[in-house]
Formats: sequence, C-alpha cells, structure tokens
Amino acid sequence: MDIIAQLSEQLQKGNPADVAALTRQAINDKIDTRRILDEGLIAGMAVVGERFKRHEIFLPDVLLAAKAMYAGLDLLKPLMLRDNVPVIGKVVIGTVKGDLHDIGKNLVGIMLKGAGFEVIDLGKDVAPESFVDAAQKENADVIGLSALLTTTMPVMKQVVEMARARGIYGRTRIIVGGAPLSQQYADEIGAHAYCFDGVKAVECVKGFVGRR
Repeated sequence: MDIIAQLSEQLQKGNPADVAALTRQAINDKIDTRRILDEGLIAGMAVVGERFKRHEIFLPDVLLAAKAMYAGLDLLKPLMLRDNVPVIGKVVIGTVKGDLHDIGKNLVGIMLKGAGFEVIDLGKDVAPESFVDAAQKENADVIGLSALLTTTMPVMKQVVEMARARGIYGRTRIIVGGAPLSQQYADEIGAHAYCFDGVKAVECVKGFVGRR
C-alpha cells in the first residue's frame, strides 16, 4: 500500500498521530501537495462521510476522523499557501441569532473542510448582518445557516432578505439546516437548498460551486 493510501486509511480510522507522521513523510518524499490533500485527506474524509450517511459509523467516529484530518491539514497549510493551491470554494457558516446550538453546524463545517472547502465559521448566536458582511468580505460562494429552535428560524429569512438587498443573493447561495426545518420552509424564505445533514450540505455546495 502506498503512502497516500495509508494516509487515507489512517484518517478513516481516526488516528491523528499516524496521519501527521504519514503527511510529514509524504511531504519529505516530495509528493505533490495537491495529491496529498486530494487523494489522502479529502479522499479519506469522503469515505467517512459515506459511511456516516449509511449509518455504518456514528458521530464520535466522524469527530475522530476530523481530528486526524486536521493533524494532516496543519502540516499542509503552509505548503498550500506557498504553492498557491486553490480551495474548491468558500463557505460562511453559523448558527443564527438567538440560537446557541452548534453540534450540527460544527459537523457540517467538518464535512465541508474535509471536502476541500475553506470554511469561515462565525459560531453561534450570529446576527443576520454578520453572515452577509462575512460573505461579502470573503467573496463566499455559499452561506450556511443553522437553527434548532423554531423561534430562531425567522432569522434565516432576514439573512435571505439582507442578501437580496446587498445584491449578493444568487451569486452567493444560501443553504439552511436544522431539526425543525424542511424543504418547504427553505422554499418559503427563498433559501437555495435545505440540507438535512453534513453529507447533504457537501453535495449541495459542490453542486453550486460546480455550476458557476
């Protein structure tokens, strides 16, 4: 098994020390940075995402794999900046104003990073203007909004309306997710997609970026 395949396998097993060691070895062996990222870290995380989708593994397994992925990414980041390795796209995410729940949002962020996107995570209890400000500043492809409380869902509509008012709606797509949401609600407020989990969010965002 070559080093890139080993890297992917150890990430899937959630072994940060092994992922770091193999990433360092791959760098020392002068393997292309993009290949280490795409065929090692991203490919490994894609397997994790698929297994999570099929309920073969569970949230703790995903979090372990994410920890391993970050161990490799931390070593690659300086090289990616040096080599000007492009990211697939940029996504601004956060839990909306009045809502302090962030487990789902964090998982979406992990899955998006694992798919090769740059994620600007604004955290929780985020005001509508903060989402739109960040999207404009970062020239983001997508804004991802999370809510777990029905009382905070209307904030999502405010973000959509503000994006329209600022002229970024459409160029920057808006996706929404959270337990009380539905496709119907996403349609009602003008969101571009309803994503019920991290795997679906990755599929949606990849689709949007691919259609640019």
